Amino acid sequence: MAASGISTLAVTPDGSALVTGDGLGTIRRWPLISGGAVYAVRYEEGVVKAVDDVTFDLEQGQILGLVGESGCGKTTIGMGLMRLLASNARIVSGHARFEGEDLTTLSDKRMRQIRWRRISMIFQAAMNALNPVHRIGKQLSEVFLLHQDITPRTALEKSIEILDKVGIPSPEIRVGEYPHQLSGGMRQRVMIAIALACKPALVIADEPTTALDVTIQAQILELMKSLQEEMGMSILLITHDLGLVNELSDRIAVMYRGRLVETGSTDEIMTKPLHPYTLKLFSSVPGVDAVEVLAPLGALLVDSP
Repeated sequence: MAASGISTLAVTPDGSALVTGDGLGTIRRWPLISGGAVYAVRYEEGVVKAVDDVTFDLEQGQILGLVGESGCGKTTIGMGLMRLLASNARIVSGHARFEGEDLTTLSDKRMRQIRWRRISMIFQAAMNALNPVHRIGKQLSEVFLLHQDITPRTALEKSIEILDKVGIPSPEIRVGEYPHQLSGGMRQRVMIAIALACKPALVIADEPTTALDVTIQAQILELMKSLQEEMGMSILLITHDLGLVNELSDRIAVMYRGRLVETGSTDEIMTKPLHPYTLKLFSSVPGVDAVEVLAPLGALLVDSP
């Protein structure tokens, strides 16, 4: 998402955009998604700002890696963009513009038209995200039937085709199986297939390789990269894995305690991190010869913007 409080927006005759404000300088291309929002969660004890004015932009065909410790608000951002926040959570201010529309103000009907067709999400833990009582073919076909004017037979054929595309062997057999009959890697491929079924412009990938062994992780990463290049889609990659963002991302955004503390190109962030939290995050990755006990973050970060 791009800067909140944008002061100037001008569209040039060739369709590109010039955006200035908040000291971010110039964005050379129109962002696929832009904005800045505050997400609040209500508990009995009071209201918590789970995401506090996190602002970034994501351009067409770009992969943005969103990293940070557990609980910093990464998944909340993804669920907010999908408008799938829990009942006690809501977006209290700001906006999130996608293809010219503000996702935070759209009607439920309009959002259902966009969800899975233009924006899709690969959820954490495919076994939990897939419905255990429905066959794979039914769950995939539903996406096609909701967003395309086709028959159930054609939807099933498209389901077999997309399963084959994501590397699942014997897809004509797998459509008749239940999630528990598939391996972890195959279930993750099914989730990717569902996310890519309608060729969306934006895919939110929330920990797409969690709980997979190293070999399967490498296969999933290679698959996502090749499909992203083939389809020209943008990816918001939410992960703890710094190696993953270094491998896939064009840009990296670092979150801490619900706020964005540093953002830049992958090369800039990985080789010249500036924020103290980013430095500590990178130094927490164990190395072969690592013996140093990390010092606490300290008061320096308590009030960090």
